[in-house]
Amino acid sequence: MAEDFDQAMAQWASENADPGASPAGAPGSERILNQDEIDSLLGFDLSEEDAAERTGVRAIINSALVSYERLPMLEIVFDRLVRLMTTSLRNFTSDNVEVSLDNISSIRFGDYLNSIPLPAILSVFRAEELDNYGLLTVDSNLIYSIVDVLLGGRRGTAAMRIEGRPYTTIERVLVQRMVEVVLADAKQAFEPLTPVSFRLDRLETNPRFAAIARPANAAILVKLRIDMEDRGGRIELLLPYATLEPIRKMLLQQFMGEKFGRDNIWESHLATELWGAQTEVRAVLDEQQISLQRVLELKVGDTLMLNATPDSLVELRAGAVPLTRGRMGRRNHHIAVRVEAPLSPSAKAALQRFR
Repeated sequence: MAEDFDQAMAQWASENADPGASPAGAPGSERILNQDEIDSLLGFDLSEEDAAERTGVRAIINSALVSYERLPMLEIVFDRLVRLMTTSLRNFTSDNVEVSLDNISSIRFGDYLNSIPLPAILSVFRAEELDNYGLLTVDSNLIYSIVDVLLGGRRGTAAMRIEGRPYTTIERVLVQRMVEVVLADAKQAFEPLTPVSFRLDRLETNPRFAAIARPANAAILVKLRIDMEDRGGRIELLLPYATLEPIRKMLLQQFMGEKFGRDNIWESHLATELWGAQTEVRAVLDEQQISLQRVLELKVGDTLMLNATPDSLVELRAGAVPLTRGRMGRRNHHIAVRVEAPLSPSAKAALQRFR
């Protein structure tokens, strides 16, 4: 049986042996990986450079990045940004503008700076309430398209690109106006979630001067496509995770809709039902703390002395919440309490929560 097994193993080794490799068992014999296997091991695949899922060593390196999918509110905010930009850019250019969201991904800040296709204009903006910065990149195609549209370029012809020269003052001013429009829309997109003011800080053409975070820091990259008939380009919005950290709890919420989870009809119905709800009110004459041993020793006929007189005020409570104080008396054949004091602050706070 052992001889049959050895013969089968030898036959398998001879059938799968590399013609250029040394015979099995020879000194220096080894398995040589081809280029596809090396790329798979390292996690690099040139045909799927923008793929969201990585494998191999590259997946281990990028495992420290936090996926934007853990912040579900971001997608709702950026969808709202796309709708706002479509309207505002149409008013800004007086042209038919279509804005689309390409993708949202997580990336290291240093990797993004190295991947920016030049020439481009990088707009550094500050999120005032979040006390941090963000980056808005406008590629050259969109720059020339905006300049062509705003200066009355002929329709039906592609924008002329002149490479090898810096952007002129007119081009930078026109792009700055467009960036301010986009930042104003971003402010409105975040408004239902939290008030954030985005203020343009400076324009840069060299990525080295637009460093707003450490190269290893994680960031959210949003790619927006802007089409104006036969012209257009791309805007990329980058927000470091340090910028979003103050509102991270809000971004973790999971509710849909333009009103970000608020339903005025349901709120009104709930408030109406609460005001008509029945609640139990107790009149407390006195409270005492006695030992458990004394409680167990109580017998029929024992008397408990209360620290209250016929003129003492009675405390009215709803559950554990003290409401007010009053004086006990009799009305017809019923025991009654006449309110002698306004509502307590704790009762007012409890009522405010239901309004």
